[in-house]
This record gives sequence, C-alpha cells and structure tokens, in this order.
Amino acid sequence: MGNDTSGQAWGDARSPGISYQQLLDTDTHDVPAVLRIEAPKYLGSDDVSIHRYISREWHEAEKRDLWAKVWQYACRTDEIPEPGDYYLYEIAGASYIVMRALDGDIRAYPNACLHRGRQLKDHDGHCSEIRCPFHGFAWTIDGALHDVPARWDFPHVEAENFSLPQCKTGVWQGFVFINPDPEAEPLIDFIGDMDAHFTEWNLERRHKESHVAKVIQANWKIAQEAFCEAYHVNATHPQILPYLGDTNSQIDVWDNFSRVITPGGTPSPNLDWTPTEDEMMRAMMDVREDQESPVTVKDHQSMRALGAAGGRARWRAVVGGGVDNMSDAEMMDSIDYTLFPNFHPWGAFNRIVYRFRPNGDDHRSSIMECILLAPYGADQDKPPPCEINWLDEHETFTDAPELGMLGKVFNQDLFNMSKVQKGLEQTHKPGVTLANYQEAKVRWLHVKLGEWVDG
Repeated sequence: MGNDTSGQAWGDARSPGISYQQLLDTDTHDVPAVLRIEAPKYLGSDDVSIHRYISREWHEAEKRDLWAKVWQYACRTDEIPEPGDYYLYEIAGASYIVMRALDGDIRAYPNACLHRGRQLKDHDGHCSEIRCPFHGFAWTIDGALHDVPARWDFPHVEAENFSLPQCKTGVWQGFVFINPDPEAEPLIDFIGDMDAHFTEWNLERRHKESHVAKVIQANWKIAQEAFCEAYHVNATHPQILPYLGDTNSQIDVWDNFSRVITPGGTPSPNLDWTPTEDEMMRAMMDVREDQESPVTVKDHQSMRALGAAGGRARWRAVVGGGVDNMSDAEMMDSIDYTLFPNFHPWGAFNRIVYRFRPNGDDHRSSIMECILLAPYGADQDKPPPCEINWLDEHETFTDAPELGMLGKVFNQDLFNMSKVQKGLEQTHKPGVTLANYQEAKVRWLHVKLGEWVDG
C-alpha cells in the first residue's frame, strides 16, 4: 500500500462501473480459479526516464545486461521438428542457431564460425552439418568439430576444445527459449508461478496458424507498452468502447510476469451514453450502421453470454465438447500475460501471442510480431507451422488478411508509436508519467529493467 500524489491511499481509487471480479459473478459457467486471483501492486509514482527510450547508451546497457543474460522466446518446437532443423533467432545485433540435435534435444549456438568469425547460417533451414561458407570449417549438428580443411596447418586446433559454444535452452508450452548466460537459472524457475496459470490452457497443443511481423519506427519498449494497458483505448480505439471495459481492466503483478485482463461484452465507463446489448454486439462484430448484423441481441439477452456461446460453437467444431465447460470470461476477455522482458502469451482460447524486440542494433526501431496459435482436433495431426509474413515498410497490418479485424486495431496503435519516439526525443520533460494502477504493467516492466540493466 502506498499513497498517490494527492495523499489518497493507493487502491482506494477505481474506475466507475462494474469491476472485473463483479463481472465474473455474472458468468453463466464456472470461472477457473486462475481468473479469481487478484494481485495488484503499487510500484511507486515516480516518472520513468526518457533515457531508456532514446539513449544509445541505455541500448548498449540492455545488450550487455539484458539480452545477453535473460531467458527469451526464440521459436516453437514444431518449427524445428527433426534433427538438423534449425531456426535463426536474432536480437539486438546478436544471432543464434537454434537447432534440433541428433538426440532430439534443442541446442543454441552463437551464429559465428570459430575460425574467422563468418556467420554460419543466413536463414532458417535444415542441414546435416554446420559448415562455414568461407573456408569450410564444419561441425556436426551436435556442435562437435567435424572437419578442418588442410587439417595439417592447424596442429594447434584441438577438437575437444573447438566445439561450438552453446547457450542454455528450455521449452515451455511448446515455446523454445534460449539464454546466452551460462549462469542463468533454469527456465522453469524463471517462469515461476506463471506455469500454473496455464495448466488449464494448453498452448503446446496449438499450431502456429499465422505469424505477422513488421518493423516499427520506435524503441521496442514503446511498441510493447502500447499492448500493456487498456487506458489508451478511449483515444486510440474509440470504435471498440461500446463492448470493451477498458478502464475496468484488472492488472496483476507478480515477479517475472504480469497480466492485464480486459473484459469484453461490457461497455467502457468512458462512454457518455449507454449502448444496448445489440449495439455492443454490432460494435464487436464491426458492423457498419448501414449494414444488417448477422446476430441480433434482444434487450433481455446478455450480449456477453451470447457472444461466449458463439465462441463455444466456433471452437466446439474444432476441439469438441470440452469448450462447453469453459466460462464466458474465457471466450470473451483479453487475458494478456507478459513474461519479462518481451513475451506475451494470452490465456484461454484467444490465439494471440506477441513478441517485441529491437530491430537489429537500432535503438530507434523495433520488430513487432503477432502470432496466432490455434487449437486443433484431438483426432488431427498437428498442422505444420505457417511461414512468417514480413510486412514491407509501406505495408500496414491490414495488408495481412490473416489478422482479420486485428489489423485495423493494430494500425491505430501503429499510428502512435513513431510519434511517441519523436515526441520523447523532442520533449523538455525528463520522464514519462504513468498511472498508478492502469499502467502498472508498464511500470512493472521498468522496475524489472532496473533490476537487470545497469544503465
């Protein structure tokens, strides 16, 4: 508990309208215990220095203290299913070969030849050996030295001391993580209690249906923070206010992970009018005023319950009757987790996973990725993962039809990001000011950065 700048005890102030826990009380089904957990946390009210967004020095500190030492999501296991399959993971100027070894384990090697340093792999693929294109030094896919051309001229190269160095690797819910720090704690310890949150939502039994990536002209934290709070919905996404309880989101903070749960099927307290149940449905389905809605909601019906029933019908055809036990909340709400520093898996049957990272070694641009993980039937083989759709500079998210209605929403976010970068480089104010509760997830990110980065 703390005090805000007005002297009011933190936690007393809240948005008008129904709270998230009160909304769960109206659910037509049993609500999973994980959604009943509340973990608010006061993290202070100090401004966050703009140095973290605009400074090359801070970027260099992140490279040294964060990206070289933290667990980070690289790829999915089904993207490297067979021995010899490999995936290039690149972060802040570093590059790693994430490879399936002969024994089925996953290994990660820095992407550099031990002879003259040439990058060993230039793109994802499959190989029977890791051979440098420059002079031909080669290693097995398990990393052992395999071939040295003109071996007679390298009596000083001892095979047992010339294996490819390895980074730590780990797998969680079908996601492959790497950590370049040999002293890093095990992945499961880093994930901590977040693992228990996903026992009811098995992300391993999902396939990568879509993967869209775009370079954003803003620091990676600016891009990520646009997806860490719903406070911006009022100004940035006004079309979704009739059915989204933006400022009634629940924000929970733990150690290495946090979440924001934003309720669907309930109107924003920021509206100065009260939408009908049918108007909420039309807004959610993005139906224009001159169009007929495919679903009409009568005043005595609950749009939230009806929308949840529609979600169950959709997924029942794919995964069977198990969805009939899932709550309205699991069908309707945005349950956005973030594992520090940049991995965003969503709970329940929402398919979204976000990742935000620096664009190469440029601290003024970043890569935003949206991955859609879809469930598939119990009697189905797992569909193969999709290819990444890299959007060109002139393209926007609506040029990725696989994103559906998300494309329009992402474009509204995209409109702000580069302008935030420019604004922070032009402002005379030394820090950004955050809300105590609604932007607690953003503040949590910076608290964690402060623990890791000596900037």
